[in-house]
Amino acid sequence: MTTAEFIIGHSADDAAERKKEARKILWALLAALCIHLLIGYSLAVFGGLLYSPFSVIEEDKPVELTFVDLATPAPTKNAMFIPNDESKQTEQPKEKTFESNANSIAASEVPPTGGLPLPSQQGVDRPNIDLDSHRESLPNEGAQPQPSVAQQQSATPAPTVQPTPISKSEEFAMLTSTPTPHPSVASTPQQPKSSYQPYKERTRLAGSITNRGTSSVNALGTPLGRYQKILFDAIGSRWYAYIEEKADLVKLGTTRVTFAVDRSGKVKNLKVASNDSNESFANVCLQSILDAQLPPIPEDVANTLPPEGLETEIAFTTFSNR
Repeated sequence: MTTAEFIIGHSADDAAERKKEARKILWALLAALCIHLLIGYSLAVFGGLLYSPFSVIEEDKPVELTFVDLATPAPTKNAMFIPNDESKQTEQPKEKTFESNANSIAASEVPPTGGLPLPSQQGVDRPNIDLDSHRESLPNEGAQPQPSVAQQQSATPAPTVQPTPISKSEEFAMLTSTPTPHPSVASTPQQPKSSYQPYKERTRLAGSITNRGTSSVNALGTPLGRYQKILFDAIGSRWYAYIEEKADLVKLGTTRVTFAVDRSGKVKNLKVASNDSNESFANVCLQSILDAQLPPIPEDVANTLPPEGLETEIAFTTFSNR
């Protein structure tokens, strides 16, 4: 009896324990399900905030009004400068490829061999663009103007002649007659321009110009181009003179110098960008720029330049004669 009751009592406790365990498992499953649902919802919400383009609404920005001064054009990068012989100036080209001191229309002596807007020609391999060849010549003071023939004659003393007495009728005729005009004195001839020109040797070029004629490019003569010609001539003429004086101190090579010219014509921010020659050669290049007497930049040109002025780079090169 006791055993049987013991067995029955044990079975009831076991069933109660099983129900309790099942209830724990159920609550655990429900808790786990709730946790998973919460995590999924959180991911959905935060993922939408981060990636949905419609989840965040930006506030409207206030309207901004910008005033643009159309009277003064914004500075633009100028075209590459190529000097031209003013005596060979042509009519204005249809398109501007280069900037210059005088107009020129593109032409080539041979058929095109490349894709550059240049004439095709044989020559030396150098980084510069020379369309013809000639030796350098330093500037001179120019020939002094000679007096004209009329001036020479007026300067020659005439022999003294005693005046001949005239009658009253002859005196009246001289007063009432129309005076004979004297021959005009020849005007003083203008002083010839400087004969300076830089050394040039034809560069080997492979261009696309099809128009036949003397090698040239489409270049537009502009006020800026004319000022650049003055700039390069002023520096170049001094450079050749200094090189001739110190030829035994410099060695072969190239020196690239950068600088700017302000409105008043003063050189600013002068520095050597690169130099594979020696220090003496670099000093000659710097001195030739510092000693150049440059006029002020014309107002219409200065207004198109950045505040720093006319920024320029010049490559000075010495090489052996072949």
